[in-house]
Amino acid sequence: MSTEPRILADRYRVDEVIGQGGMARVHRGYDLTLGREVAIKILDPELARDTAFRTRFRLEAQAASRMSHPSIVRVFDAGDPAAGSGQAGAQGDEPYIVMELVQGTLLKDIIAAGPLSVEDAVRYTDGILEALDYSHRAGVVHRDIKPGNVMITETGSVKVMDFGIARAVSDSSSTVAETTQIIGTAAYFSPEQAKGESVDSRTDLYSAGVVLYEMLTARQPFRGDSPVAVAYQHVSETPTPPSEVNEELPRSLDAIVLRALAKDPYQRFPDAGSFRAALQEATSGAAPTKKQIGALTSELYGPNPRQAQETARSLRQLSTDTTMTRTQSGPPVAWIWAGVALLAVLLISVLFWVVSLSMRPPTVPTTTVTVPNLVGLTLDQAKSKLKEVELPADVRHESNAEIEEDHVIRSLPNTGAKVSKGESIIVYVSIGADTIKMPVIEGLSQDAAKKVLKDAGLELGTIEQTNDPRAAAGTVLHSSQEAGEQVTPGTTVNLVVANGKVTIKDMTGFTVNAATKELEALALTAAPNELGPCAEGQAPNTVLSMSVSPGEVPILSTVGLSYCVAGE
Repeated sequence: MSTEPRILADRYRVDEVIGQGGMARVHRGYDLTLGREVAIKILDPELARDTAFRTRFRLEAQAASRMSHPSIVRVFDAGDPAAGSGQAGAQGDEPYIVMELVQGTLLKDIIAAGPLSVEDAVRYTDGILEALDYSHRAGVVHRDIKPGNVMITETGSVKVMDFGIARAVSDSSSTVAETTQIIGTAAYFSPEQAKGESVDSRTDLYSAGVVLYEMLTARQPFRGDSPVAVAYQHVSETPTPPSEVNEELPRSLDAIVLRALAKDPYQRFPDAGSFRAALQEATSGAAPTKKQIGALTSELYGPNPRQAQETARSLRQLSTDTTMTRTQSGPPVAWIWAGVALLAVLLISVLFWVVSLSMRPPTVPTTTVTVPNLVGLTLDQAKSKLKEVELPADVRHESNAEIEEDHVIRSLPNTGAKVSKGESIIVYVSIGADTIKMPVIEGLSQDAAKKVLKDAGLELGTIEQTNDPRAAAGTVLHSSQEAGEQVTPGTTVNLVVANGKVTIKDMTGFTVNAATKELEALALTAAPNELGPCAEGQAPNTVLSMSVSPGEVPILSTVGLSYCVAGE
């Protein structure tokens, strides 16, 4: 049994499912207004019952829609059918996000086929970092970088997905076990995420380092039987350098990957741009020695755990060995207290520095500008206003009954959004009220005409019955709107249809020839019936009676005409 397709906001048709995650399903869709294919992500009904979650979902989608970059999947629109209705969680009212439909292959599917070449791995990582560099400068942290959120298009370019959504999920989660079902595999968590600490842009760089490691070796740096076990390794274990897993890799990449995977965020790359520059340099420079790799590992992850245990054990033995005698007296008490005071001052200074750093607002690129209000302006005025802030206009036309022709309906990104100079602003300009062409319905049956009008978005008005000798009953003779005329949707169309009858008059006293012509003009058949010689007072060849009474008769009927002839 066929079912009507689901339509969101009277604009987006929801088609088949093309992807599914822990929090939502992604459907192929179609924008009926702009006539283009889109991807529609619809929130899981279970999560949609949480009003607070719906609100965060909507706000984060709006934040993501303000970003426009070639390496980021664009968010075109978002909606929450139950917003303000108090019916959160009702069937069919889940929040949704309308996104760019990308044709390509998920990076995780490419990695599943085996390690990538160094050139491809570096190129894909560079695309991911380019997207992160843009989002970080705009103050947005992804928090869920993984191969499942990276699409490689048919032309080989990188598209990063789900910007902003991971933030909404992580804000509502408290443990690794709870977040595993929502924000993905723990294999890509940063140590600070695994410990439930606050995160910043360097969290995304750690996850990008894990993705680079996996592209080079076809395996994650940390694996375990459970997400908690993997998260523990992120916090405490040292990863094996990629070149020891895949011997074909250049050693120059080890230092880059290991720095990206540093436990301490301050020992990672400070930003995505530095990560990209280091990658380019490493792929063109000489490989580091084993001694350099060992020094880097010690710097990033601390001393070897076994050596640390042996050192601690030796210290305990020295402190408990009563056979040994001291050869030097302890330091003066004043020195001890001075050292304690100095240490306290240092700790307070570091604490103050960390707190002030965490409270510092995210830096916004100095080249960002605010999208001006363009609604209601003419197209020329809007272009001039955008030119003042160095933003090019991408003009799109659409019908609108409320906005005057050649005036701006809205812009994307919206008014007040922060964007980079030179970024295209989509300007939707009205072409006036939408019109449709009146279809041809003359000659159709009444039922067929009704269907044609309904399919065209027109309303059926009055139906007037009339005689027509050559039209079958129910045939449309003409309508109140001429075929081919441009009319607005919802216009009422009145019909005149044939009733399948004609009206004949009393033709008694007519000559047979005259009566026959009258009937033929009405598409009726005359059937003369000679009665014989005329009686006294009867005129010969004159209709004495008819086989049907005067009035309405069915079309194409046969009418008998009785007459007499002159006697001999």
